[in-house]
Amino acid sequence: MKLSEMKAGGHGTISLLGKDERFLNRITSIGLTEGTPFQVVKNDRKMPVLVYARETLLALNRNDCEKIEVSEVMG
Repeated sequence: MKLSEMKAGGHGTISLLGKDERFLNRITSIGLTEGTPFQVVKNDRKMPVLVYARETLLALNRNDCEKIEVSEVMG
């Protein structure tokens, strides 16, 4: 599932990042790497996705979220 498809309040782990090197440099520099656990705080249409990861609240644009594959953690 893509990060952009997760609902607010959902928990997951990043399973795969896009292959674009520029994207990888940007996204890993803010601490998002494969295996990182996170929580989706807010995911409204046409707005950035708010994600809480590594004790930081991040606002990710929707295009970037389309490039991030995640595994949802139930519970």
